[in-house]
Amino acid sequence: MALPTWDHPEPLAVGSAPVPEYGAGSLADLLPTLAAGMEVPGTTAAIQELAPADRACVFLIDGLGWEQLRTHPDEAPFMTSLLASSRGGTGRPITAGYPATTATSLASVGTGLPPGAHGLPGYTVRDPETRELMNQLRWQPWTAPHVWQPYPTVFQLAHEAGVHTAQVSSPTFEHTPLTKVALSGGTFHGRLSAEDRMDLAAAQLGAGDRALVYTYYSEVDGAGHRYGLDSDTWRGQLMRVDRLVQRLAEQLPPRSALYVTADHGMIDVPFDEQHRIDFDEDWELRAGVALLGGEGRARHVYAVPGAESDVLTCWREVLGEQFWVASRDEAIAAGWFGPTVDERVYGRIGDVVAAARDDVLIIASEREPKESAMVGNHGSMTPAEQLVPLLEVRS
Repeated sequence: MALPTWDHPEPLAVGSAPVPEYGAGSLADLLPTLAAGMEVPGTTAAIQELAPADRACVFLIDGLGWEQLRTHPDEAPFMTSLLASSRGGTGRPITAGYPATTATSLASVGTGLPPGAHGLPGYTVRDPETRELMNQLRWQPWTAPHVWQPYPTVFQLAHEAGVHTAQVSSPTFEHTPLTKVALSGGTFHGRLSAEDRMDLAAAQLGAGDRALVYTYYSEVDGAGHRYGLDSDTWRGQLMRVDRLVQRLAEQLPPRSALYVTADHGMIDVPFDEQHRIDFDEDWELRAGVALLGGEGRARHVYAVPGAESDVLTCWREVLGEQFWVASRDEAIAAGWFGPTVDERVYGRIGDVVAAARDDVLIIASEREPKESAMVGNHGSMTPAEQLVPLLEVRS
């Protein structure tokens, strides 16, 4: 699998951004590949090096990027052992998709579609119908889920094809709109204990001749946001999830494959004005802007009607070479959101799209006080955020 080039050519241009590997090695390609191996109609094996398995489990670790795993072998000895061909597994990086954020990535995983198709292209995006920002992780304000994301999930396709299909996660997520549009299909099994989730995921794998199971762990991401990647808390969470992966791997029933991946990586951003550019305090960046969407490293900027060109020019001049700054049409043409963008999704993307190249943020201290205070951040197309592990164990 060919990965993008991560060099920083000068001068910085939209075309220099390392576009995710849609269609060959992205999160959106994983479940369709596994389902195709089970002969599920409507699915295609895009990741060619993955051999078919009758039973497959995807364990998604929120916030654990490829680079973070590679640089912490002592905290994650079991997963580190899977980076080579030992223990009957292999390890490689794949790309998350843009933006590298949870709501977007979970939708890509579950639907097998890139953001331009499934329509969750950011943390917060403008609803073209109401002209308001919608938080796609918390689903606020409420929007009819299957109008917002109308495509079937891979789990639904697999269930309809007779594959035993299950999601094993925290009970908190069972009835959320994001789960409905991205991860539903088959049966949902809620367990509070992460250890119980590992045991139940293994049991669900053995519940059918063909099985597709998904399970999830969120605390690595939370520790990174609150305390940063150098914190003892984050390292402790990595140690815990490594033990969980091993627990699940050691219980795989025959003819099974476990795939460990993540929704995005993360980067720590220093707390100073050079690295945290405050939109709420910067009159140049605010000029002509009606709404600021996205998140600190992956901004959607919605201009006052008629000011789109001026806002694009200003953001390019102010942000210099710290960000890739594109118009909506430039970002779409460059493939940031996938090969194509559905008509219903077009207006959700910002008039201006800004993706961080360096260790910088565009915060909004008044509008987004909690997000502006986070240590660890993600969203853009740098390798620390974009590359996620794809680790495999087979029984």
